[in-house]
Amino acid sequence: MERMHFVASDTDTARLAHGSLVARYGQTPVEEAAVIVALGGDGLMLSTLHRDLGLPVYGMNRGTVGFLMNDYHEDGLPERIAAAEHTVIHPLKMIAEATDGGRHQALAINEVSLLRVGMQAARLRISVNGRVRMEELVCDGALLSTPAGSTAYNYSAHGPIVPLGSNVLALTAIAPFRPRRWRGAILPDTARVRFDILEPEKRPVMAHADSRGVESVVWVEITTFPQMSHVLLHDPGHGLEERLIREQFV
Repeated sequence: MERMHFVASDTDTARLAHGSLVARYGQTPVEEAAVIVALGGDGLMLSTLHRDLGLPVYGMNRGTVGFLMNDYHEDGLPERIAAAEHTVIHPLKMIAEATDGGRHQALAINEVSLLRVGMQAARLRISVNGRVRMEELVCDGALLSTPAGSTAYNYSAHGPIVPLGSNVLALTAIAPFRPRRWRGAILPDTARVRFDILEPEKRPVMAHADSRGVESVVWVEITTFPQMSHVLLHDPGHGLEERLIREQFV
């Protein structure tokens, strides 16, 4: 039997599932476990991955959307985990400088997003690999998404769904005003993307790496962080690659 360590989100449904599964399969201490079983929604999956425990994570949906999760069934859990498909993903690394001179770093599994804070639109300059590609983007914000995160905020902002293994990132504008018809860009995952905030005092912008935010940024630089790998487990035929394809036909 797999040495499983169960974690759950703070909801009645997830806590009930946690108690039932621990009673049935036992709770291995995390330092002795072979796999993490996450009970909740995508938020719990992201927070579990951000803990960087060095273990594969098998999620079961006890939340709302659960795009990253498997269906919840209590029977045959060790066998399901043993037969699961493995998906390896790498996070983005964000470095941001705030108006007070502070330098901040964070990792993002889904996306790094920039959002206007005040009433006025943000003005951003976009550079890729040290070369300015867009002198000014007037918008509510912009985001850079991994393939795993491309069906989340990126897709809601009308960005493309990016297949796993494509080695690309999606750069998407949020409610662009100028250029009005700019549809974003697909970039190699080796790219170094930099946003410089024009008029940061007059038009303040906040940066988010998944759920970690930095207020009043002056510039933000984003790269893939291949030194860190996360392993997600999914039931055969229901892995992330299949879900990314299926999402485009609904």
